[in-house]
Amino acid sequence: MTARPRTMPLRGLLPLCLLCLQAALPLRGHRGRYAGDKVIRVVPESERETQILRAAFNRLKVDLWQPNSPFHIVEGAVADVRVPQNATWSLLPFLQQANIPYTILISDLQQAIENQTAGRSHRSRRSLPGYNYEVYHSLEEIEDWMHYLNRTYSDLVQMFSVGKSYEGRPLYVLKIGKRSRPYKKAVWIDCGIHAREWIGPAFCQWFVKEALQTYQTDPDMRKMLTQLYFYIMPVFNVDGYHFSWTNDRFWRKTRSKNMRFHCHGVDANRNWKVKWCDEGASLHPCDDTYCGPFPESEPEVKAVAHFLRKHRKQIKAYLSFHAYAQMLLYPYSYKYATIPNFNCVESAAYNAVNALQSAYGVRYRYGPASSTLYVSSGSSMDWAYKNGIPYAFAFELRDTGHFGFLLPEMLIKPTCTETMLAVKTITLHLLKKCH
Repeated sequence: MTARPRTMPLRGLLPLCLLCLQAALPLRGHRGRYAGDKVIRVVPESERETQILRAAFNRLKVDLWQPNSPFHIVEGAVADVRVPQNATWSLLPFLQQANIPYTILISDLQQAIENQTAGRSHRSRRSLPGYNYEVYHSLEEIEDWMHYLNRTYSDLVQMFSVGKSYEGRPLYVLKIGKRSRPYKKAVWIDCGIHAREWIGPAFCQWFVKEALQTYQTDPDMRKMLTQLYFYIMPVFNVDGYHFSWTNDRFWRKTRSKNMRFHCHGVDANRNWKVKWCDEGASLHPCDDTYCGPFPESEPEVKAVAHFLRKHRKQIKAYLSFHAYAQMLLYPYSYKYATIPNFNCVESAAYNAVNALQSAYGVRYRYGPASSTLYVSSGSSMDWAYKNGIPYAFAFELRDTGHFGFLLPEMLIKPTCTETMLAVKTITLHLLKKCH
């Protein structure tokens, strides 16, 4: 449903309404239920509307789902925002008074959360021999699954840890591939840098399943596992992911503590040493795009960066999985510029999105992250590319906002099936032309 507000004069409206709204909004990161919370979409149609939304959302510190910072709100592009129940009475009238139309995407967030995992018993998730890849799994279940694979497929799987998280959890990686020769090129895949993007870890698990189950029958998969190693990190941000299951479903950042501001977490995709804390990142510890006190301040980022640096001569592709937007992005993210091997990377991206679309007709946009999505500094993709990994991509998986971060479990299979086609296309491209 779309609200069509009547026009009212704006003089003095913005400061007054912002004060009212600020009093109404709860503290960020509150641990209450989501009954009555809504997700709305606004599309500013003028510079005036853009400035009003930026000012309002920045001051209120609302939970922006897309884009992830008020300063990325631009004319003609969607902005999705979660509106707590006790702010609905003030924020929606504010938009009406400002003559800014909005659409309600999710009318009751608690109901949407329950619908995401409806009809699945806890018991069905935990059975390892019959592990269900079409449901979302907790961190404990994913780690048990990794241990099981390590024991069961010892000829193809090797599990190890690259370090420990802020809260002391191991940072597990699966190395997958046939031990056919001493030295092989490799592909790194990580999922779950942002905790609330559950479809990411679901895809990493799906990739492993497909690799192990089709290795004997699919010539392309056999070629991939014979000629390459795959380093798969199903959950990069382990502390944040666990927190999104136990406390706050929409938590994004890590869980490190900032004593001065009493805010938790750093955006693990703004914490890398590449144009660190420049455009598209925040210096404020309470913001969702907080870049951290210094590059690689987060033990998770530091551990993965160390591993990638150590193996950068071996690793030829870096793939990171996020949600949501249906995009395939490549460098640069921190600036508007063309990468030196643009033709090769662009060709791989073009073929990948076409392969993806062939499954169910789902269209992905593709291109440099800065112009396709927005400028952001300190990202893992840019860091990987600047550190000598020639093929660096970030996927933004389904959907485009209807479900947002609450993609239902019934869409895990189609999402992962189509994404597998894209990943295989990039990998086979890499084997043909690796620069």
